Amino acid sequence: MICCFTRVCVDNETYQDCTLVKVDSANKQGILLEMVQVLTDLDLVISKSYISSDGGWFMEVFHVTDQLGSKLTDDSLILYIQQALCVNRRRRVSKESQASLHREVRAPYASTDHTAMEITGTDRPGLLSEISAVLSKLECDVSASVVWTHNNRAASIIYMEDGLQGGPITDPKRLAHVQEQLENVVEAHHGVGERRSVRLTAPAPGQKTHTGRRLHQLMYANMDYEPCQGCNGGGVAHRNNCTKIHVSIESCKEKGYSVVNVRSRDRPKLLFDTLCALTDMQYVVFHAAVSAKGTMADQEYFIRQQDGCTLDSERERHKLTQCLIAAIERRASHGVRLDICTNNRVGLLSNVTRAFRENGLSISRAEIGTNGDRAVGSFYVTDASGYEANPRAIEEVKKEMGGSVVVVNKSPGWTPKTSKTRSVGSIGRNSSGSIDEEKPRFSPGSLFWSQLKRLSSNFSSIRS
Repeated sequence: MICCFTRVCVDNETYQDCTLVKVDSANKQGILLEMVQVLTDLDLVISKSYISSDGGWFMEVFHVTDQLGSKLTDDSLILYIQQALCVNRRRRVSKESQASLHREVRAPYASTDHTAMEITGTDRPGLLSEISAVLSKLECDVSASVVWTHNNRAASIIYMEDGLQGGPITDPKRLAHVQEQLENVVEAHHGVGERRSVRLTAPAPGQKTHTGRRLHQLMYANMDYEPCQGCNGGGVAHRNNCTKIHVSIESCKEKGYSVVNVRSRDRPKLLFDTLCALTDMQYVVFHAAVSAKGTMADQEYFIRQQDGCTLDSERERHKLTQCLIAAIERRASHGVRLDICTNNRVGLLSNVTRAFRENGLSISRAEIGTNGDRAVGSFYVTDASGYEANPRAIEEVKKEMGGSVVVVNKSPGWTPKTSKTRSVGSIGRNSSGSIDEEKPRFSPGSLFWSQLKRLSSNFSSIRS
């Protein structure tokens, strides 16, 4: 398919085990992230990618499969991809293309029907529980909520409606009152000088916010990257046998690039998260090669700053290294995952988070909303100090919640803290683990998570 300034080719003939998606387009800042965002919002797996730019033109090749590891054979999905990858944003995916898909594909954007609340600050047990209780008291109906924690910092985006009149909260006085009450809750959980913020925004016509990318921006502004350290030990042999994150930045003086190499555990949306860090820090990717083998992924980028300069100072290289590690670690979940599917009822969100708090469990990552009369969500939980959750506490939570609560597994690559490794005042969570050359397997739980993401922008209100 050829559209204005863009040519998209979906090739199922070249390889037996994957589909090639080739894109030639006019070059502009952020174009690579936009392309990857389209594919990851469809829950497609990118196993390899090659990117090259030459002047005003950009070429990208992606090796993709679905979550089951199969090629893309659905004609309606292929047409959707071709239309969505066109960079002329005045042309949208046609309604006919969306309607012909055999599944619902919805990008995780903030809806224009909801007020968005963004909260950042120090990760404190019980904070989400108190926030949801205050929202319930203020008659704000939560439609969806996403929470990330990393390095003792937290960011949350909550979409809500006016429980009194329905629709988004547009009255400036009511918005100010809600924000003031929430600021009081957040302030009570923070000490003097600790960074925190609460921001409520009414929807603006024509503006869409991608939830995942916005969470990266919030965590970056919250400076969660400062404690990050990659693995610097050993040479090539050590690097090839270590599952921690490795970042190296070198100069390619003859071509005028800085060369960034990243090695880490492979996981869904890894490429998207890495590109969020590079784009938000105003770096331009000219060439790149990305590949995954077994459980590990290697990424190489040839970059410059927007002004054409390379990373010449150690300070610049150190900060970029920290930010790349942080971007990879943020979505790497920690703890035991609970998949929840229950009847939507009054006070549900407040009750769920209160159940976690009263049983001594801390949420390291969460996403929840409703689909019709059912509430669905996933929570990753540890104890309040970042240790492995007590199974008896989890059983108590399951009893209190009712409905279906499935304990899926521990997070891949997460090693729970033990009394021998516990350090005073440290609850940071970093990527670690042992090598497993077997490719990560698809599980029903991962399907649940992907379905939840596609439903997220169509959530109705959690009754609270």
